[in-house]
Amino acid sequence: MGKNILKYSVLIILLTFISLGFTSTKKVKISNRYKVNGPLLSTVPTADEPLSTINPPFLGKSFVGFKEALGFKESRGNYFITNHLGYMGKYQFGTSTLKLIGIHNSSDFLNDPELQERAFIANTARNKWVLRRDIRRCVGKNIGGVYVTESGILAAAHLAGPGNVKTYLRSGGARGFKDANGASIRYYMKKFSGYDTSYIHPDRRARI
Repeated sequence: MGKNILKYSVLIILLTFISLGFTSTKKVKISNRYKVNGPLLSTVPTADEPLSTINPPFLGKSFVGFKEALGFKESRGNYFITNHLGYMGKYQFGTSTLKLIGIHNSSDFLNDPELQERAFIANTARNKWVLRRDIRRCVGKNIGGVYVTESGILAAAHLAGPGNVKTYLRSGGARGFKDANGASIRYYMKKFSGYDTSYIHPDRRARI
């Protein structure tokens, strides 16, 4: 009796091992995107790594895009900065220009972002009036190797004043201008070309 039980036990064990040997396996396919073929590189910057160049927010060719791009070029959009030459705020206004549009308190101006935005609108409207004939005459032409647009003219006027831009355009680009930092009328006309500045209406008496 004991021998029979032992035989049956051995037989059951053998059958179990045999059945396991023929058990089907299921293959799982892993997508290549999850496979790692080598060591991963760390993307954490080191302390000595230089900061990347910051770009202005892209707002297309709208008027908002125009003024934000110009403000970024002037001061990186900083309302509260004064440069070494005394130009102030986001759009780097000088005191003489501020007086032309009715602003006489530099401290109030520097600490009021809304006032700075209003000043930019007023000054641009005044420049557009001063340059109205030159805009009609020159837009669409190539002057000094640059295709002339209204926004380019207005940006250059913000840099150099409308009188200098008028001289530049009427001389065919021969009589240029550069500010203390080396920025030129030609550069501004090219950099700020093609924006929609129809929002601004010419205003001889634009003031705050």
